[in-house]
Amino acid sequence: MSAENATAIVLRTVEFSETSLVVTLMTREFGKVGALAKGARRLKGPFESALDLLALCRIVFLRKSSESLDLVTEAKLLRRFRVKKGNLGGLYGGYYVAELLDAMTDDYDAHPELFDLADQTLAALADGETASKHVLRFELGLLRILGLLPSLEQCADCGDEVPAAGSVAFGHLDGGVLCAKCRVGKQQVASVHAGVLRTMTQLADSDDRVWRRLQIDKRTRGQLRGLMNQYMAHVLGRKPRLQPYLTWLERQ
Repeated sequence: MSAENATAIVLRTVEFSETSLVVTLMTREFGKVGALAKGARRLKGPFESALDLLALCRIVFLRKSSESLDLVTEAKLLRRFRVKKGNLGGLYGGYYVAELLDAMTDDYDAHPELFDLADQTLAALADGETASKHVLRFELGLLRILGLLPSLEQCADCGDEVPAAGSVAFGHLDGGVLCAKCRVGKQQVASVHAGVLRTMTQLADSDDRVWRRLQIDKRTRGQLRGLMNQYMAHVLGRKPRLQPYLTWLERQ
C-alpha cells in the first residue's frame, strides 16, 4: 500500500460502525475514491469533522491494490459547505452536484477541470449566488468535460448546420438538435427555442468570462431547466433523485 495526498470533496458518507465511516470522495488528483475512515465518528477523532458532506479537505489515504476499500488516515478541513438559513436552492443545488459527480464518474478516473468546476459551484452556492444559473453551468460543464454534451448547432443525425432561429427540434435519444429532414419519425423530441440553445452553448463554454456575463430571463431559464431535466435523466438512465427539488432553484 502506498500513501497518497489529495484534495477532496466529500460526496457521500455511510456509517460503518460506532466510530467509523465509509466515504465516497471526489479527488482532484485521482478522481473518485471509496474509502474507510476509521474513527471518523468520534468527537475527538483524527479527522476533526473534516469528512462532513460536501466539505473540501486535504486527505492522506492508503491506496489498496485489491478491490477492497482504500483507507483514509488523515483529513484536514479546508472549507465546510454551509448555506445561509433559508437558502434551500443552494442546499439542494449542492446535493445535486454531489449526486451527479457520484453517478457519472468512475473510480480513479481523474478530471481536474471537473473537480475545479464542482469546487467553484459549491463555493458559489454556499455564498448565496444564484443557484439556478450555477447548477445549469455545472450540468453543462460536466457534460462537456465527460464528452456527453449534446450537439447544439449541427444536426446530431446527419451533421448539417441547423438554423438557429425560431423553434428547433432537440432529440434526447439522438444527442442534440435535429434538422427538419432527420426530425421525421424520431421519438422523445422536444421543441426548443433557439435562444435556449444559445444560452446552453454559453453556459458550457470553458471560458468563465462568457457565462458569468450571461443574463437569463425567467422564460428561458424555465425552458432550459425542463430540457436539462429530461436530458440528464436520459444520460443517467434514470431520473436524478434530487431532480424534483430543483424547482426551488427557479424561485430565486
